[in-house]
Amino acid sequence: MAESRAERKARRALIEAAEGSEEKKSSKKSKSSQDAKGKVKTKRSGSRQGGDKAPHVRSKGSRKDSAQPARKAVDPKSPCSIMKACGGCTALNRPYKKQLAAKQAAMEELFAELCEREGVAVDPIRGMGVTLGDPGKYPAPRGFRHKAATPFAPGKEGAVRCGFFERGTHRIVAVPECPVEAPGTRQILNGIAREAERLHIPAFNEDKHLGLLRYAVVRCGWRTDQIMVTLVTAQRDLPHAQEFFEAVAALDPHIVTVAQNINGRPGNAILGEETRIVYGAECMRDQLLGCEFDISPTAFYQTNPQQTELLYRLAIEGMDLRQGDVLMDAYCGSGTIGLCAAKDAQDKGIGIMLLGVERNHAGIADARRNAELNGLTRNAWFMADDATDYILDAADNNERVDVLSIDPPRAGSTPEFLEAACALKPRRITYISCNPVTQERDLHQLLDGGYRLLKITPVDMFPHTDHTETVAILERR
Repeated sequence: MAESRAERKARRALIEAAEGSEEKKSSKKSKSSQDAKGKVKTKRSGSRQGGDKAPHVRSKGSRKDSAQPARKAVDPKSPCSIMKACGGCTALNRPYKKQLAAKQAAMEELFAELCEREGVAVDPIRGMGVTLGDPGKYPAPRGFRHKAATPFAPGKEGAVRCGFFERGTHRIVAVPECPVEAPGTRQILNGIAREAERLHIPAFNEDKHLGLLRYAVVRCGWRTDQIMVTLVTAQRDLPHAQEFFEAVAALDPHIVTVAQNINGRPGNAILGEETRIVYGAECMRDQLLGCEFDISPTAFYQTNPQQTELLYRLAIEGMDLRQGDVLMDAYCGSGTIGLCAAKDAQDKGIGIMLLGVERNHAGIADARRNAELNGLTRNAWFMADDATDYILDAADNNERVDVLSIDPPRAGSTPEFLEAACALKPRRITYISCNPVTQERDLHQLLDGGYRLLKITPVDMFPHTDHTETVAILERR
């Protein structure tokens, strides 16, 4: 899909801000080498403050990794041995303060028109353990991604290759370890490839559409030691299936769930529609903002939980919940935002009613379970429905919504949803976005529909990339 004008504008601002200070330093270098240095290319953002360390995950297995070596030269001074080949963390070598400054500049340019219209300024970006403008030394974030994945591909003589796709290609680069993933996750993924190879379970060939093992996804708890593994296969039946599943479960003592997802369709989508538990519990469990959450294999759950708590705190503060409020959590996933808000209100002695809407049935099942886990079943109601369809009906029926929380996918919301949201006239709207470009577009419609922008705060969910998330708080005029 071609870049929109707004996307090109935001990307240019990010690149120029990131490169500006580097170019001033290098007067002895040629202009061509300056131009080549530090460019940020959009490749992969990873599909959410506490100071807890990521759980220490022990990993078995010391056999040689079966994936092929990286094709690019290794820089011994680099914090990642495959950084140039992978391309996932394009700014890993850049000081964190400069990364945050570049993202701040990009967000200020993107939202300049809105901010001028509303008489507000973009808040300083909230990084991992630091806010831009704070004095002193800035951290170098590591080990913050609690979800890791790999594609599989066939190698020579039945080998099973795994790792990351090389930048701009579908060639797989072996990944012995990844500095931004939670410790132990990459060892589990590499171990899955070894076990598949040992048991002669062929990797999937995406060109010929032959083979069985397509992807694996590992999710680790942040405040718990639990780990969940999802194996994506082209068909249900596998040779030595039970032995394979048990071998995967034995790769780490903290694995509580192994699931098999069947995806036989061509294309790049990782997950198919059918999922079954082949080892252990139905869900893994984690905690956010004092709430317990069960996460099933296909339900959405944020990749960087430390920053997720920060993101949610900003949204909850912006909700300004009051006694008797009805809070609608659209695109609610496993119910994390709404339940954290309801628990926070309850702890403050404020009684509210939570209404969650999500089209993913697995997510709604998780949300209902999570409401029970946190003692919120009496004031939380979740339904599987398209958010746009539901809110249109709610507007037609003049249903009461005092606060609306939205966290849509990267494509943003829909004009129909936003029009209905304005018709419902909630007192406050909190809009969390993983794609500020589409959020900027949507905010114009909300402002035209009777709202004013109180504040917008960028959050660095994925350091070392060009990805930024934002929280916008709006109030009815």
